[in-house]
Amino acid sequence: MSPSLDTREQREFAAEIKFLVAPELAEQIRAWARGRLMADPHASGDGHDGYSITSLYFDTGALDVFHRRGSFGRSKYRIRRYGASETAFLERKLRTRGLLAKRRSKIALDALGRLAGTAPEHGWPGFWFHRRARLRQLEPVCQIAYQRTARVALTPNGPIRLTLDDQLRAQPARGLGFHEQPGTLLAADRVILEMKFRREMPILFKYLVAEFALNPQPFSKYRFAMDALDLVPPSVTDAPASGTLHYA
Repeated sequence: MSPSLDTREQREFAAEIKFLVAPELAEQIRAWARGRLMADPHASGDGHDGYSITSLYFDTGALDVFHRRGSFGRSKYRIRRYGASETAFLERKLRTRGLLAKRRSKIALDALGRLAGTAPEHGWPGFWFHRRARLRQLEPVCQIAYQRTARVALTPNGPIRLTLDDQLRAQPARGLGFHEQPGTLLAADRVILEMKFRREMPILFKYLVAEFALNPQPFSKYRFAMDALDLVPPSVTDAPASGTLHYA
């Protein structure tokens, strides 16, 4: 149920609901989750449920992913690293009929340079990612890092997962490597709460929503970071006005 060491190529479609909460409320929700859900088996920290995530997000020169033009609005391509690991995951996140599916492949961190080659290499785990990135003319544009708390459980309808992401930092990408410095701190007054599940929302999450009077709110770390870093030309941006956190 933890993605940090999961090397499956394909994942089943799942529902995802997001909420933006104040840090004080996030602490209450974190305590609530720790009392009812298991810690992510691959996490660490005081609660044995935390880890850091850094991702390189890809887009076209015209920012078609950011603007959600055509099929670019249904998928995101990124490279994800957990902590200081010497491995990385090549990922595609696809949204279909309101549900999410993910494809990912694990590669060595020092193999990222192979994505700069002109021809995708058959037999390499990153072949599919390289091929699609070239076809769609995608390049790294933004690096986003944050701290995550993750709690999980297994229900009769499948696994469920609750995460709290804070200390969101971002910076422009500079090629296929990861910056050691995390970047500019963004949205310090909000924590991103996500609930993932299959089929209908589990009763446990319904209790959580009711107890804390939570209201779902669409939010994209990528779109928010791009706008906050002024990486989108203002004359063509369709993002909300600066200062708001409403990013679908």
